[in-house]
Amino acid sequence: MSMNTPYRGPSDCPAVLPLFPLPGALLLPRGEMPLNIFEPRYVAMIDEALRGARVFGMIQPELGHDPQEGLVVAPPLQAIGCAGRITQFAETGDGRYLVTLTGIARFRVVHELETATPFRQARVDFSPYARDFEPRAGEQEVDRDGVIRTLKLFVEANELKVDWKGIRDASNEALVNALAMMSPFEPREKQALLEAPDLKTRAEILIAITEMELARGGSDSPLQ
Repeated sequence: MSMNTPYRGPSDCPAVLPLFPLPGALLLPRGEMPLNIFEPRYVAMIDEALRGARVFGMIQPELGHDPQEGLVVAPPLQAIGCAGRITQFAETGDGRYLVTLTGIARFRVVHELETATPFRQARVDFSPYARDFEPRAGEQEVDRDGVIRTLKLFVEANELKVDWKGIRDASNEALVNALAMMSPFEPREKQALLEAPDLKTRAEILIAITEMELARGGSDSPLQ
């Protein structure tokens, strides 16, 4: 398909994805993630993506495994990630790429491939997440007041500055997913937010995690 054609369902998506394992990174459908790509293997991945559909998958290593440790060549990965398309990129002149990745849909890893590329690749299945392709699906079920009320408590506790006008103007999907992606929570919580079956549940998890964080006395890594 054309590099700029909208993805309307699982059948539009590639069956094989390059993978970018990154602890604590959460990409959600239609969310935007800025990335500073500097490792040679992932520079090669971007080069490959730019020659094709500009798509790759963000995925977390399993808990307790960090791909940057160097002690494990290929740490095991979580079963679920999210595919994104490169919608902006720039070369820095020093071998890096500055990339904006826009989320398409979540996927389940079927199996990882043996490949000669420096980056990992896997056969994936988008079919369990067909609803991810529907913008604003389930928005009417979200407890928007609860999300904003909890956000206000978090902001006050951490003395943060927030664009409240932008929050008021945001759709429920944009609000919940942006807050989930920007949240300072641990990889375990980020994976729970990713795997939430629907937007309503993701909002409920976001509220619950934030309330637990507030009960513990806040966070050292503020939303920004």
